[in-house]
Amino acid sequence: MNTKTKLHQRIAQLERLLAEKDARLLFLEEQFRLAQQKQFGKSGEGFAGQGELFNEAEEIAVLAETEQQDISYRRNKPKRKPLPKDLPREVVVHDISDAEKVCVCCHAQLHKIGEDITEKLDFIPAQVKVIEHVRPKYACRECEKTGTSNPIKQALMPVSPIPKGIATASLLSQLITSKYQYGLPLYRQESLFKQYGIALSRQTMSDWMLKSAALFPPLIKRLKEELRKQAVIHADETTVNVIKSDKIKSYMWLYCTGTDSPMPTSSIPNIILYDYHDSRAGRCVVDYLDGYSGYLQVDGYQAYHQTQATLVGCWAHARRKFIEAKQAQPKGKSGKADVALSYIQKLYGIESRFKNTTPEETYEARQTQAKPILDKLHGWFTQQNVLPKNKLGEAITYLSNQWPKLVGYLEDGRLSIDNNRAERAIKSFVIGRKNWLFSQTANGADASAALYSIIETAKANGLVPFDYVKQCLEELCKPHPDIDAILPWNIKR
Repeated sequence: MNTKTKLHQRIAQLERLLAEKDARLLFLEEQFRLAQQKQFGKSGEGFAGQGELFNEAEEIAVLAETEQQDISYRRNKPKRKPLPKDLPREVVVHDISDAEKVCVCCHAQLHKIGEDITEKLDFIPAQVKVIEHVRPKYACRECEKTGTSNPIKQALMPVSPIPKGIATASLLSQLITSKYQYGLPLYRQESLFKQYGIALSRQTMSDWMLKSAALFPPLIKRLKEELRKQAVIHADETTVNVIKSDKIKSYMWLYCTGTDSPMPTSSIPNIILYDYHDSRAGRCVVDYLDGYSGYLQVDGYQAYHQTQATLVGCWAHARRKFIEAKQAQPKGKSGKADVALSYIQKLYGIESRFKNTTPEETYEARQTQAKPILDKLHGWFTQQNVLPKNKLGEAITYLSNQWPKLVGYLEDGRLSIDNNRAERAIKSFVIGRKNWLFSQTANGADASAALYSIIETAKANGLVPFDYVKQCLEELCKPHPDIDAILPWNIKR
């Protein structure tokens, strides 16, 4: 090998090393900018300011029209919303004395010409009371005289969620909703009851929670059957710490149908169900869905591929990756991430315009308006040549790998553009987890899954969780409960 060949090889080697160092430097710069954004930047993923360099003519016209409207805009003072008419009301009349009801000029009697009414909202602290169940006993005096054996007669005790416990359905509902709706751990509830002079240990309340949760499987089974009848199911999963578990990480899986509206206008029921497992394996979702073959809207997690469902992707996840790529760009500069975000913004704009239309109308709008944008986006990202390990490369790789599922929402007007329905539904659990931190045992995690399911389904149907849980407990503790009567859409609001 001559000197010239060696020199060329050395130059090539140095160029490769330089390219690797440039890539490494770019990666570190991205990580630094992302860390700054995480520490000091806004956490929202809104579209404000994204894609303004790529506005089309009609978008500029809309902007000009909006600016013209802003000129004539006059700020109105905020109006206080009226208090609910069904709240109990106490009327306090503030009147002048009879001596003052005389005219200062002619001394004639004044007459009432009207009145002003001002509403003030008062708060009455929770009341705790003891209900004494008195059951008189009856026996035959004549049989007592003759020594004849005769049974004593006495009324049976009313059924109770915890037969030998002191807790009523109302108290149990208060404990359950305080923890699972408002994230109040049992040790804090223990201190609240001490204020009333009542000693309720967290161990006792925990036992009550488990026994209450054990009553709900028949209702949850029925809700699960209704969920699997639906054409579209949204699913997601998140971690949960279980202290006495062999696994380092356990998972709470979530399945839901319906919409975010508590008063759905369609026949699709609002159902939110949690399912605890000590695993994130595909068998968890396969066993739960049990042969379900409808649409399953999920993120990119591979476990869902083991189901028989038709998978539909989530554009919110794809958008989030491009937002991270945008945040990793040098400040004040636009790049390829902005191009992708402008396309995605247009897709969401179409969805917002057809938000309240029928599935058939939504389907037609997507075919005529969204599909051409998706075709342009597909053509754009397939031509990009980026490093796979930087944020932009990761975003484009995700888009490429998930593309068949991401365009799946075009197939049916009942599908959503993203899986935010499930992400919003699981948020209550994630927020609550920050307060109570962990479950002691798998039984406790199963109980949490059941109680979260009931509370979140109640909220999704516009019910007051306290009232709904109380009504369910009163019905489910009966020997033959009427499950249809306590389905959330059959409850009178």
